[in-house]
Amino acid sequence: MNLISTRIITDQVEALINFYEQVTGLTASRYTPDFAELKTKTATLAIGSTRTLQFFGGNHVAQPAQNRSVIIEFRVDDVQQCFDQLAASLKGAIVQEPTIMPWGNQSLLLRDPDGNLVNLFTPVTPEAIEKFNGN
Repeated sequence: MNLISTRIITDQVEALINFYEQVTGLTASRYTPDFAELKTKTATLAIGSTRTLQFFGGNHVAQPAQNRSVIIEFRVDDVQQCFDQLAASLKGAIVQEPTIMPWGNQSLLLRDPDGNLVNLFTPVTPEAIEKFNGN
């Protein structure tokens, strides 16, 4: 089994697409006005409108902007460089500036327009670099 995709359900499709395009430097594939994907080499971040919930059983199955337990993480080459590039335009989205975590990653924590936490990280200690070799 492989994790392929994480989907965010939102009332703000364009705002989330714009945020994640800016953060990742990727261009989203917009399949319909209600659904887009940002594909990385290891996984896909999907963004779906609340209107897509009808295909999953109705509006009761997910509630936009209610996440308080999941952090969406992107491995980047240089967290400090990302911070320097994004700091001015995403000032209100920054939760924590680049910080080295106890497990060896340098981390920049952001909040997307729906309030979801987004972690951009770079392994920096030998142990963390070893862990992510080949990924």
